[in-house]
Amino acid sequence: MRPQEMNKVVNGKRYNTETAELLAGNDYWDGHNFERSGRNSFLYRTKKGNYFAVHLTCWQGEIDTLEPLSISEAQELFESLSEQRVDYDEAFPNAIAEEA
Repeated sequence: MRPQEMNKVVNGKRYNTETAELLAGNDYWDGHNFERSGRNSFLYRTKKGNYFAVHLTCWQGEIDTLEPLSISEAQELFESLSEQRVDYDEAFPNAIAEEA
């Protein structure tokens, strides 16, 4: 699945994939499809700096979801997704990644 438009209000805040920046996803092409076991996840950042994830599914009985994330949850998801559209410093401009 490729990123698709999703627009949802959660706790009085509107999250919209059309106006947010796509930071990462697990939608890599394997030569046959983009799906990872019938599910894909995408990480976005709003213009105001809020993070959210969109989880898409192909499975009957499951629904696509949009989930607001804290910065630490967004960082964890970013690190786990295989297709990072931007580098870490651009995705989290106020975070400091310490040397290993």
